Parts: sequence; structure tokens; C-alpha cells
Amino acid sequence: MSFSEAQLDAWIGAWLWPLLRIGAMLMAAPVFSSRQVPVRFRLALAVFITWAVAPTLPPMPSIDVIGYPGFIIMLQQILIGVVMGFLLQMVFAALVFGGQVMAYSMGLGFASMVDPQNGVQVPVLAQYYLILASFIFLFLGGHLLLIELLVDSFRTLPVALDGINRNGFREIVAWTSRMFAGGLLIALPMVSAMLMVNIGMGVVMRAAPQLNIFSVGFPITILFGFALVWVTLPNVLTVFSNILEEGFQLVMRLLAVTR
Repeated sequence: MSFSEAQLDAWIGAWLWPLLRIGAMLMAAPVFSSRQVPVRFRLALAVFITWAVAPTLPPMPSIDVIGYPGFIIMLQQILIGVVMGFLLQMVFAALVFGGQVMAYSMGLGFASMVDPQNGVQVPVLAQYYLILASFIFLFLGGHLLLIELLVDSFRTLPVALDGINRNGFREIVAWTSRMFAGGLLIALPMVSAMLMVNIGMGVVMRAAPQLNIFSVGFPITILFGFALVWVTLPNVLTVFSNILEEGFQLVMRLLAVTR
């Protein structure tokens, strides 16, 4: 039994191109890219998804895998997968940014712990919101929708030398500002309320200078902060859900996927 070089390239490309796009998405997407998820598990999941969907995908281009065109296609598939995961990472980053601003405003900026998503120190409040957001993402089936969009992208954005166009990258850069806007929108109620609390504490300290602002104001600020965290939690989750929906809409526009 003998195989020609063209047949080998076609067989390898039919599995390699989808594996690169799927693997890049899993390495960059939220929850999947967490340091708590072993790299071996992500690699095994990418191989399993590729094995499951490869027979249903459109025919792959007959291009030399180890040549220059094959290298360009490889970069295009990795870029598409990374962009999908990166856009949703920005949604979670908006929540972390808002949680950090809220923690600093209520005096919990010193209480930090390791973020399992990125492996850096973040305030405890931001970590609390990140855990809730991860549960919401999984409970609403965001991971399944992301995999479904990825599989559909092979039909709307097939494997070829061209991928996401220049206008798509402009839209991605413009959408990154949504992270800061979303974070400020999440933290604005807390920051406004804590500003009024600090103004009230300033008036009290002005009227009674013998009171120690650190021994009296600090516990009161943290107590009011925890109460406001409980009160503003529904608003935080609502804003996160809206930003997450906008992120999925942007991914669908970039991949030309319709729902």
C-alpha cells in the first residue's frame, strides 16, 4: 500500500487545521484557560472535539502542510481561535476590573489572593465576582455555545489563506474599551455610595476631632462595603450577563455566524 504526497497532505490537513483552531480557542477561552484546568486535559479535549467534528466539516484546501502556504494557514487558524477566546476573556476582565475598583473603595485592596484564571494577585472581592461569573458562564451553557460557534465557523469562515479581515481587527480593538466601560459600570454604584460614606465620616471627624479615623472609620467603611456588595450583587450579575451577550454577538459578527 502506497500513498502519494498529495494524499498525505490532504489527510493531515483535514485533521491539523481544525485541531489548531479548536486548540487555540481552548487555550485562550475563559474557564478552559484557567490554571486549574491541566494542559493535558485541554489538549485531550481539543483532540476529542476535532475527532468528533472533522467528518462533518467542509473539505479542507489541498495545500502543502509544511510549505509556506501551509504555515500561513496554520497562523490563521491559531489567530481565529485565540481571537474567540480573547474576546470572552475581556468580558471576565471587565468583572475583575470592577471588583478591584470596588475593593479599593471599601478598603479591601490589601486582601488579595491568586486569580486561578491568570495566576496573578487580585483583591478578594474581584475573585469572588470571578467565581460567580464562572458559575454563571457554565450554568447558562456559555462553554457549549462557544464550542458550537467554533464548529460553525468552519463553514462561515473556512480554512483558507485569508481569515479575519482588517475591519474585524479594528472592531476588536474598539471593543476592548468595553472592558473599562463595563468595569466602571459595575463599580459605579459602590464607588458612589462609598463616596457618600467617606464624606459622612469626614463630617463626623470634623465635628469630633478626638475620634480616631482609623479605629472608627475603617471598620464602618468595610461594614458598609459588605452591605453594598450584597445590595449591588444583582446589578453586577446583570451587567456581566449583558457584556457577555455583547461578547458573543461580536464573535458571531467576526465569524459571520447567524443565530
